[in-house]
Amino acid sequence: MEFSENLTIPKMIKQTVEKYPEIICQNKRLKNGTFEPILYREFYQFGLDFGAALLQLGVQREEPIGLISDNRPEWLQADLGIMGIGAIDVPRGCDATLMDLEKILSITECKFVIAENSSQVNKIISIADKLPALKTLICIEDEVKEDVLEAAKSANITVLFFNQLLKEGQKWRIENSGKVEEEFEKGTIEDTATIIFTSGTTGTPKGVMLSYKNFLYQLDEIVERIYLNPGDRALNVLPVWHVFEREVEYVILIQAGTICYSKPIGSILLADFKTLNPHLLPAVPRVFEAVYDGIIKKMRKSGGIVLKLFNFFLGVAKIHKAMERKMFGQNACFTSYKKGLWWVLFFIPWLLLWPLYGLGDLLVFRKIKSMLGNNFRAGVAGGGAFPKQIDEFFWAIGVNLVEGYGMTETAPIVAVRPVAAPVFRTIGSAIRHVQVRVVDPEDGFILGRCKQGILQVKGPTVMKGYYKQPELTKKIINDEGWLDTGDIAILTIHDEIQIRGRIKDTIVLRGGENLEPLPIETKLSESRYIKAAVVVGQDKRYLGCLILVDEEEVRNYAAENGIQFDTYENLLRSEEIQKLYENEIANLISSKNGFKMFERINKFTLITKNFEVGVELSAKQEIMRFRINDLYKNEIAAMFPEE
Repeated sequence: MEFSENLTIPKMIKQTVEKYPEIICQNKRLKNGTFEPILYREFYQFGLDFGAALLQLGVQREEPIGLISDNRPEWLQADLGIMGIGAIDVPRGCDATLMDLEKILSITECKFVIAENSSQVNKIISIADKLPALKTLICIEDEVKEDVLEAAKSANITVLFFNQLLKEGQKWRIENSGKVEEEFEKGTIEDTATIIFTSGTTGTPKGVMLSYKNFLYQLDEIVERIYLNPGDRALNVLPVWHVFEREVEYVILIQAGTICYSKPIGSILLADFKTLNPHLLPAVPRVFEAVYDGIIKKMRKSGGIVLKLFNFFLGVAKIHKAMERKMFGQNACFTSYKKGLWWVLFFIPWLLLWPLYGLGDLLVFRKIKSMLGNNFRAGVAGGGAFPKQIDEFFWAIGVNLVEGYGMTETAPIVAVRPVAAPVFRTIGSAIRHVQVRVVDPEDGFILGRCKQGILQVKGPTVMKGYYKQPELTKKIINDEGWLDTGDIAILTIHDEIQIRGRIKDTIVLRGGENLEPLPIETKLSESRYIKAAVVVGQDKRYLGCLILVDEEEVRNYAAENGIQFDTYENLLRSEEIQKLYENEIANLISSKNGFKMFERINKFTLITKNFEVGVELSAKQEIMRFRINDLYKNEIAAMFPEE
């Protein structure tokens, strides 16, 4: 791929449009459940028309524009128009809280904001007094309630509509021939494309500034690891504003694939598989886990001979594939590898199991794979850790699922396991143009292969920095350009990366939700019954919490409420005290306090040992989370029994 100084995402899309104008770019879901195709040439024209409308409204180059919407074709069309004229999108989904919107839109001082529907328009207008820069709201849908329009008028905010702007933009293009196209050609690879804010509850969120270079340099090799033919369909279920989904769409667009938006809801997803017969499914691990759970539950419900056959053939498949991985060097390797030895040990049993594996595929596995259609080439799991049992299951039945890794600050891809040559339980080696290294968490000493430490990343995919926060940028990117991911990793002898955990505070749930534990912990500590709290849940479905109890307050509560007990330990285990903490947590970590659903605490464990400096606490009296995970591993494991 050629990386000229003048290359941008809109120009990359234009190249695809010129080669494949009549291939379907997007499948738009209609209200009746059917899909309407949008060709590449049509998609590009929508982008030009919307860009023209923005120019007509006075939007300037490098001006931030809010884009608050969930997955829909108009999102990408609007964004093409925004980027094409050199403006910068500031995206977020419809689940954004008022606090999120206030901080994101006020920090960037957006004069223009695009909102999906009347509900989102209403949310933004309700905080208009905190957004003095806001002048114009553009609604993607064609209807906004009258009372919302009245509220907008009172706040001196103009409400416009996306489809009407497309018509006006088209007319303006005719009257100003070539003007929009000229703007599309002005951009350079160093220009800022987007400012994506990381999740924050009460603290100031960080705006990650990503350039066209950050996005484009990933495409050089990703198309080799995750390949599509022109017209191949991808089923997209991730939030379109999220950086993982965003780069996935660029991977699709550069290969002239077709974007088909679906939802990570079992019934909808399976129905779309049947209707669209896709080739690719990029998703968070939870989606693949849901498919796995559905299969297992269906087999258990069938019972009898069906369940016995399933368990037998699955067991055979796992053993057969495990031997195959040893023989063909498809396992993560941390010592010298003697492939010949494994062939001597496993060739005959592997050969003997082959007919049984083939029979299992014929009787069981093909029926499972048929649920994904007959075109399905691969699934790509990202945004969270991929559980081993899910990886092993799909590998065993012959479904290609690969795991990728990255972060918003790396736009996001650092590595992804190749579909054609996967190495089990790794995320593959770093993609072309990206360097990685592992350093000691204490002194920063550079470690070699097969030694565990903190993963650092360097290359053209690393962000420009945090918006208006240079001091925070310096904390994560050193003078040599190495970005500290905060993730614990180890390199194999072949330089594949295996992620072992996290040392930084941010927690990523299995569904890909990013959250900061500190605001939750701070809020919990407001309770008189809680001395300290440590939120856990990295790579899990939900959050758990270790609660350091205040013994005096608990004893007082027991006395005030006539609770009888023999020992303090039994008091903490009593139904009354467990209920007390359950209510405290639920009342503090709630939507009324600005917390999202995925930030709720599902499980908690009461602990009594005070935290000590050098044990749980650093010299600065800060919680050392990686130490907590080790010291309280049994208590943490008990909160996630199904993991």
